[in-house]
Amino acid sequence: MSPNILPSKKKKTVLLLTITVIVAFSVGLLVGKLEVTCKVCPPEEVDFSLFWEAWNKLHQKFVNPKEMDTQQMIYGAISGMVKSLGDPYTVFMTPEDSKKFLEDAAGRFEGVGMEVGIRKDILQIIAPLKGTPAEKAGLRAGDKIIKIGNILTTNLLIDEAVSLIRGPKGTEVTLTIYREGWDDTKEFTITRAVIEPPSVEWELKDLGDGKKAAYLKLYQFSEVADADFNVTAREILNSPADRIILDLRNNPGGYLEVAQDIAGWFLEKGEIVAIEDRGDGTARKEYQALGNSKLLRYPIVVLINEGSASGAEILAGALHDNHNITLIGKTSFGKGSVQQLENLRGGSSLKITVAKWLTPKGISISEVGLKPDVEVELTEKDFEEKKDPQLDKAIALIKELR
Repeated sequence: MSPNILPSKKKKTVLLLTITVIVAFSVGLLVGKLEVTCKVCPPEEVDFSLFWEAWNKLHQKFVNPKEMDTQQMIYGAISGMVKSLGDPYTVFMTPEDSKKFLEDAAGRFEGVGMEVGIRKDILQIIAPLKGTPAEKAGLRAGDKIIKIGNILTTNLLIDEAVSLIRGPKGTEVTLTIYREGWDDTKEFTITRAVIEPPSVEWELKDLGDGKKAAYLKLYQFSEVADADFNVTAREILNSPADRIILDLRNNPGGYLEVAQDIAGWFLEKGEIVAIEDRGDGTARKEYQALGNSKLLRYPIVVLINEGSASGAEILAGALHDNHNITLIGKTSFGKGSVQQLENLRGGSSLKITVAKWLTPKGISISEVGLKPDVEVELTEKDFEEKKDPQLDKAIALIKELR
């Protein structure tokens, strides 16, 4: 569901569409003490007396005291605090949720196989992953998820939605979906499976007149994508390909550092990949290309759509702003924030939105997405007839490039 984070020797900055803030509770010392203030909460001290007063009243008055789980109450308090920030990508994860999240990051988990996000307060599918039950069921980027089972998705956080959709292989989940152009919603009942999506694939396309294009499909920016892309890039360099079609459609993103590393194959060393803006008046941080630039010599066009998000938008924006590479397809998702994973005690964690990112020209795509230079619609009829006018347009344009 969110196959984009792996444990690593260096801390990773994450761009996914999921999860989290920090607090330290010392229950044994603080329960019953009503004069507790926060010493790290500028601009003013915060009195926690109300919290502990409510805590004590619950323990004194609740009708079923034996059913009170102190640990779950603490988790609930932290979750409520985080939810009050109003940012769907800042989320608290219990140890169980953290474990599932890291399984997703490893690129292998059990579920239906799709990335979800919240846009304009509506839960929607960013992209179904290749070869997964979600893709086989006919779900598409941009589909709005109205209900999961019998639960309305209004006001659900992303991690709550992910938990409801995920589950053991062989079990079923029913999603109520609305798609632009439909008169009404439709139900999709999907059997969960083990999800192991690929990170990158490529094939050689003969364009005629002696021209050959490497059609390069990048599915996600998980940590394994970096090594996989390095192998693929060398295969392309050793092939007869003399141009590249880079397909970032339905790529939901992943690690910023992986997008930066892959961009290094296409950009001059030192060129800007993305700009991080923390919005607090501090200097903006520039992420620069650090690679070998060996794919820069190829004429390139890039395909994007509504399912291109996060790292995919960073790479597409970097190529477009630095070398005026043509973007073809539909406007991307518009995931323009940076998340950082913070591990907490006991195995829980937070995924915190720490900054907004900008394209090399300083343009924010948050909520608006990257607009293609050449817009090409993919209609319902195209899907049914297995036609791809977006790719056809990319082929037509790349043939004319030198």
